[in-house]
Amino acid sequence: MLWMEAIVFWITVPVILCAGADVKARSCSEVRKAYSSKGFSLVNVPYQEIAGEHLRICPQEYTCCTNEMEDKLSEESKVEFENLVEDTSRFVRTTFVSWHKKFDDFFRELLKNAEKSLNNIFVRTYGMLYMHNSEVFQDLFIELRRYYTGGNINLEEILNDFWTRLLERMFQFINPRHHFSEDYLECVGKYLDQLKLFGDLPRKLKTQVIKALIAARTFVQGLSVGRDVVNKVSKISPNPKCIRALMKMLYCPYCRGLPSVKPCNNYCLNVMKGCLANQADLDIEWNLFIDAMLLVVDRLEGPFNIEAVMDPMDVKISEAVTNLQENSFQVSEKVFATCGQPKSSYSLRSSRSYSERYNNRFHSYNPDEKPTITAATSLDRLRTVWRTKQNAVTEIKEKLKVSQKFWSTLPQSICKEERITGRLPNEEECWNGHSKARYLPEIMTDGLINQINNPEVEVDITKPDTSVRQQIMALRVMTNKLKNAYHGNDVNFQDTSEETSGSGSGSGCNDDICPTENDFFTTEAQPFDSDRREDEFSAAPQMSRSLPALSICMFVALEGYMR
Repeated sequence: MLWMEAIVFWITVPVILCAGADVKARSCSEVRKAYSSKGFSLVNVPYQEIAGEHLRICPQEYTCCTNEMEDKLSEESKVEFENLVEDTSRFVRTTFVSWHKKFDDFFRELLKNAEKSLNNIFVRTYGMLYMHNSEVFQDLFIELRRYYTGGNINLEEILNDFWTRLLERMFQFINPRHHFSEDYLECVGKYLDQLKLFGDLPRKLKTQVIKALIAARTFVQGLSVGRDVVNKVSKISPNPKCIRALMKMLYCPYCRGLPSVKPCNNYCLNVMKGCLANQADLDIEWNLFIDAMLLVVDRLEGPFNIEAVMDPMDVKISEAVTNLQENSFQVSEKVFATCGQPKSSYSLRSSRSYSERYNNRFHSYNPDEKPTITAATSLDRLRTVWRTKQNAVTEIKEKLKVSQKFWSTLPQSICKEERITGRLPNEEECWNGHSKARYLPEIMTDGLINQINNPEVEVDITKPDTSVRQQIMALRVMTNKLKNAYHGNDVNFQDTSEETSGSGSGSGCNDDICPTENDFFTTEAQPFDSDRREDEFSAAPQMSRSLPALSICMFVALEGYMR
């Protein structure tokens, strides 16, 4: 008998031990802990696995989940997915938001400083003569700012109008003995370019300003479009079929009593490629857009450098004015020969000599006098601005390059997150949607059309996301603008006028007015060189102050004109 009892003992002990182990394996304690850590109540959470016939998403086997838990975890998977997409796209979004502000502030400040510098130099050099005609210059900068901030403005017409108005004012000053009707002055302006009345400076300056402003405005618009696209596309509201797939991937391990087991990487990729199918279709246009942005950055760094154009703009205009003064006789002869001999209306109204009137009323600074702001201070500021801008250009280029292929690599970026797959080295120890084992299905390729056989997400390939398609179109339009800006063209004004060879602000030109490569790579448009820039910046104020004052004859005529 004793030996029989011993046999029964040694048979039942392993059974009891195994039964005890089985009971321990079915415990939901880990699930309760993980579920509670998400802020959910444990009131309806079982302590041990229960039959799972009630489950709608997870495997209907023994489970730690109730209906209420499955619903809450489904909602949690939706929120977590939205946060993952937003967090993963943050660096791209931040790039476009922050750099749009930086470049926009820089270009606005550049226009403001250019106007301020011109005003200061012309007040010092020409005094009241400039003050009484300053609206010509003010109107120019008002229109340049309007263009930069998005106004539907033809830059070529703005600049032509500026030089025409300036010529009309000055032509009367250098010919005080004659009276000019509006029709006559209109004729003068019409032949401004043909007769080169200001020399060749207006043509060169006009071409450089047009191309630089087009590039600057379009680049900032591109940053704005990129910002808006990322903001809109990264705010995703997953559809019910995507939520179902997310729940199965992220939280069905909870229901199977395996809350610490992470999804297999390939399994995660298929789920994300299905849920982000429409976003992946953005990738082609996005990459073309980034390529075009990089091209325009190169232009801003080189031949279309707006800073190199705007900084010496005051000196360039002064040179043009001086050129007209010094060649006033030849200029007048050209105009009289073209527009006809005007009527004489001059009479001497004062016995004072021209020189006496000039000395009493007009003062020009001596080149040796110190300006109000020292050259050193101005030079330091310009150096700082220049270097800051150069560093900014280098950095934005790197940021743009990093953002290439962002949308097609978004699934990989999300699945690499520690909280998703945990970067598991062993593909046998991950959740494959049914159990802890290797994931066998192949990985889908990118894009909506390729999800027709996605094993994890049921995707309707016949219904593209309209909001994403709108962003694709926005990128396509912006890319076209950027490509035109790269060539110095403004698409808003292409082929809008048949009267001028350019037919709009930078929209093309013929050999007579198109700049050569050498025109762009003049001193002011070359890359930064500290010694050369120091000489330029130091010389610029003196250069403007040493410009010849308007002739005595011109001043007397102006006095009479203003009275």
